[in-house]
Amino acid sequence: MQRSVLGLGIFLAAGLAHGADAPREVSSGAAEREAVAVTVYNDDLALVKERRRVELPAGLTRLSLRDVAAQMRPETALLRAVSGQPLGLVEQNFDFDLLTPQKLLEKYVGREVTVIRPHPTSDTERREKATVLAAGQGTVLRFADRIETGVPGRLAFDAVPSNLRDRPTLSVLLEAAGGKQVVELSYLTGGLSWQADYVANLSADGKSLDLNAWVTLTNRSGAGFDDVVLQLVAGTVNRVRPQDSRVYALAAPAAARAKAQEATQEALLDYHLYSFERPTRIADNQTKQLALLSASAVPVRRDYLLAGNDWYYRDRQVQQFGQIGQKLKPAVFLEFENKGAIGRPLPAGIVRVYARDSKGAAQFVGEDRIGHTAKNEKLKLRLGEAFDITAERRQTSYKRIADNVSESAWRIELRNAKDEAVTVRVQEPLPGDWEMLQQSHPHSKESARVAAWNIAVPAGGTTLLEYAVRVKW
Repeated sequence: MQRSVLGLGIFLAAGLAHGADAPREVSSGAAEREAVAVTVYNDDLALVKERRRVELPAGLTRLSLRDVAAQMRPETALLRAVSGQPLGLVEQNFDFDLLTPQKLLEKYVGREVTVIRPHPTSDTERREKATVLAAGQGTVLRFADRIETGVPGRLAFDAVPSNLRDRPTLSVLLEAAGGKQVVELSYLTGGLSWQADYVANLSADGKSLDLNAWVTLTNRSGAGFDDVVLQLVAGTVNRVRPQDSRVYALAAPAAARAKAQEATQEALLDYHLYSFERPTRIADNQTKQLALLSASAVPVRRDYLLAGNDWYYRDRQVQQFGQIGQKLKPAVFLEFENKGAIGRPLPAGIVRVYARDSKGAAQFVGEDRIGHTAKNEKLKLRLGEAFDITAERRQTSYKRIADNVSESAWRIELRNAKDEAVTVRVQEPLPGDWEMLQQSHPHSKESARVAAWNIAVPAGGTTLLEYAVRVKW
């Protein structure tokens, strides 16, 4: 008996000591934000940096930072004091178990709730206590004299459990000197991504284009941000490599920023950083577009390409098999250089091309995806297939010289129904070692495996390309 009393005394003393040292609770939401900067990467990753003004009591404090991204990577979170005494961080927890009716019911398993239902013969309501036994596959309630399944009415709960939040919260246990302070929180999060979208408007003669680029930003991170200083990184960042968020300086508050119509860009290691001087709002579950660049009168060239296959040359080909003896359509390409009016690094994205009809209305004529393109590089867009240009490829002779050597002759007929002359580039991949035996037009050797011809086809006319080749594979 004496040992039990002694043990109880030790337990109570420990409990009192714990109560005396229990940390004070301080909550900080979006209203306490002073500045927000977000850097978004191509591959569903963003760096969020924000400053908040908080008032902390002296001693052990639990600071609940609400309105953080639901897809936060908590291991990357960094909290530091910008003004005031340094903070002593003890632990941090990321609470993303959000408040819903089902979650609240699950947290009350083993606890009492109040069941409220209308009286069967009057307008009053009846209240009855019940213990929640299960809330997974269905609700099971134990009343004083029975057990029921399902929810027979409305349920009233005494309080919201401390481990259930109405929004994502980073809870930090820290030692503070006390008083008003400005703290800076930075973390990496998923759910934020961007891509570039380009609109190219061709001139009436098709010899130049106007190029406009937009950033399409999608936010599914679980948090919204107002007055954001936005930056975008173009390039593929290695996610295994540690990301030190302290490398990036938090921008000044939004009110002090100058307005600009387009993004500015700069080199960032081997990537490119695009900065928007004008603050913007990024709402949760929103897709928005921001102007990236605009360029006028960019010279452009239209190319037609007829490409073959190397398997043509390994055996005798039967007409109407594959692309042999069939009517073919050359691919249409637009080619221009990233210099002059553009002359800046272009992030990867989709270029949509429009041309004017006879009434001046813009009509969609094709689209293509481009990769990250450095300054002074060429861009080549495949728009589709030419309607008025037709090709027909035929094998006119074939001779097997050895098991791995053959000679074959070919005729490619190019027909042009357009009102203007065109040049069609014919590209033929040739297997192994090859030698051109004869040809009606001179070829160029684009690589060890490709022979190419530039064939001029007159308006409303026809041009024949004939050649013979020996291949060894």
